[in-house]
Amino acid sequence: MSQVVKGIAASDGIGIAPAYLLVDPDLSYEKKTIDDPAAEYARVEAAFEKSIKQLETIKENAASRLGAEELAVFDAHITILSDPEMMGQIKDSIETNKVSAEEAVDTVTTMFSDMLASMDNEYMKERAADVKDVAKRAMSNLMGKELPNIAGIDHPVIIVAHEITPSDTSQMDAKFVKGMITDLGGRTSHAAIMSRTLRIPAIVGSQTITTDAKDGEMMVVDGLNGDAVLNPSEEEVAKYEQAAADYEKQLAEWAKLVDAPSVSKDGKEFEIAANIGTPDDVEDATKQGADGVGLFRSEFLYMSGDHFPSEDEQFEAYKKAVEGMNGKPVVVRTMDIGGDKPLDYMPLPEELNPFLGYRAIRICLQQPDMFKTQLRALVRASEFGPIQIMFPMIATVAELRAAKKIYEEAKAEVQATHPGLGDNVKIGMMIEVPLAAVNADALAKEVDFFSIGTNDLIQYFFAADRGNESVSYLYQPLNPALLSVIKHVIEAAHRHDTKAAMCGEMAGDELALPLLMGMGLDEYSMSATSILRTRSMMSKLDTKECAELVEEAINLSTAEEVAELVKSRLNK
Repeated sequence: MSQVVKGIAASDGIGIAPAYLLVDPDLSYEKKTIDDPAAEYARVEAAFEKSIKQLETIKENAASRLGAEELAVFDAHITILSDPEMMGQIKDSIETNKVSAEEAVDTVTTMFSDMLASMDNEYMKERAADVKDVAKRAMSNLMGKELPNIAGIDHPVIIVAHEITPSDTSQMDAKFVKGMITDLGGRTSHAAIMSRTLRIPAIVGSQTITTDAKDGEMMVVDGLNGDAVLNPSEEEVAKYEQAAADYEKQLAEWAKLVDAPSVSKDGKEFEIAANIGTPDDVEDATKQGADGVGLFRSEFLYMSGDHFPSEDEQFEAYKKAVEGMNGKPVVVRTMDIGGDKPLDYMPLPEELNPFLGYRAIRICLQQPDMFKTQLRALVRASEFGPIQIMFPMIATVAELRAAKKIYEEAKAEVQATHPGLGDNVKIGMMIEVPLAAVNADALAKEVDFFSIGTNDLIQYFFAADRGNESVSYLYQPLNPALLSVIKHVIEAAHRHDTKAAMCGEMAGDELALPLLMGMGLDEYSMSATSILRTRSMMSKLDTKECAELVEEAINLSTAEEVAELVKSRLNK
């Protein structure tokens, strides 16, 4: 009899194949007192050096399948293995406590991992998995045991694991790995992001799949809905095979829209843009037919190295992005560091509420020289294509004016040797602080465009950390009160000839799309893989009917009622 296990849909698609339980080697060890600490620490150094070489090889082999952002995970793992603080603690443990290399590595890496896992934000919790991944590799090399050879899989399988690490995912061949499902993990984990890049259907956070599934047992992974079916009947297999075929047919239909305009059924033109993290992501954005880049998260330039990126380093990255978009606009968000994105080389004060603290534009305004370095690089890159600059985390008109003043100073410095350069650059801001949304009329007079960052706006609006599972029910993009605020922001923008865009997850939400179109949102920026689906759906919607739908929706009481209303109209 079949069994359904539910989890979080992490990567679209449907996979049907036998289960392949990813079982790690036994890394248990016997605790003992050692006599030669120097020899024991030499074993640690050799194991870590071997681990680094393995990761370098894995990264090299994965380079053709993964983008720069995903490959940067391996640099992060190599950095962990080279961390002098961790190595110092391992050495100290061996010398002081006379314990074996195995016990010292296990104790210290577990301490680091537990410390990260206990932090109160999703990003740092996910980094605990990185430390565990590194520790497992180092321990296996220390003990002379082989890790599972995922790269050697040569027949169709569904990977079933307690947790899938980035190095696991990078070795997967989509020709044979038809899907994957884990006990742990969220949509923001590296494994989930990589599965989407590799287009492998995936479910994470099922909690029980490794105890429910049997190795070799036929199973289905429905990455569209987050359902896994164990031991499916012939009828269920046939149903999912048809669903998979329908999805593939849908993908083929969407692919025909790569060069099509983003236009509604009644002929109103919109823009559907891509969110990117690195210049290398531009290639996928263009393949998916993006009308531009609506969000270039420039913080990855700061997070991928061990120093502040220089003006020239940033210039080259922005230049590559604008040239890759072939004349289509690229919106660059200025450095959004702090909160869930710390920098090892830039100590920030310990804060009880880092999301509400010293981050993003607040750092930039207090460190104008660092801010100007980025702004000068952006002005210089504008010579090679249309760049637009967007300030994050703006709360007040005074902050916005201060940021614009620093920008004007940076532009003047560039124009001293390049007259007129940067004069065509458009300046915008993110609407993610509730005060900014309320005060949209005053702010709209100051900028060329707004970009509504719904991920943060929603968590601030509801006073609910979006990474906290206990309050996840308060992540409600369809809440009528929130919809009213978004409508107000769009209308305020238009009253002052300011463009209204959205770059949060809501921009690619199928149920939100007709509502946003009805409000007159000009630009929708999303993951590149969502662009063609959204363009197809947009072409079937009439904006006048969507506007009527908005008026009904904002007069309802709950997000659930809005969802039911939209579904009923879409299915009519």
